Amino acid sequence: MTARTSSARWHGDLKQGNGTMALGSGAFSGEYSFVSRFEEGPGTNPEELLAAAHAGCFSMALSNLLAQDGTPPTAVETEATVHLERVDGAPTITRVVLATVGEVPGIDEATFVEKAETAKGACPVSKLFAGAQIELEVTFKG
Repeated sequence: MTARTSSARWHGDLKQGNGTMALGSGAFSGEYSFVSRFEEGPGTNPEELLAAAHAGCFSMALSNLLAQDGTPPTAVETEATVHLERVDGAPTITRVVLATVGEVPGIDEATFVEKAETAKGACPVSKLFAGAQIELEVTFKG
């Protein structure tokens, strides 16, 4: 279907170095460092970009499923939290929490939850994270 490109450039060693990441479209470019990734410091990090990608992918997948059933959403808003933890001494993405809020006239909460669960497995980014636990928190606004 498509291929997308982004890039990164790193200068120096892991702890003292720094770099930049950029989306191929030019829509985003940001600095990153050891501190922005493994501690709390200014700049972005790969996990933050993965979280944005997952939130966007899931929201689109859920919106599509709802529209296919004849109940297009007014809005779907999703926040993704990517958890980077040490596993056997190595940084590992262990889980992703998707918290989604949907405004969908014409369906009930149970239907929305069912569609959200389906979207969680159908989203290509969810499939990429197959080795991580993906949790879903759903809020329905009717």
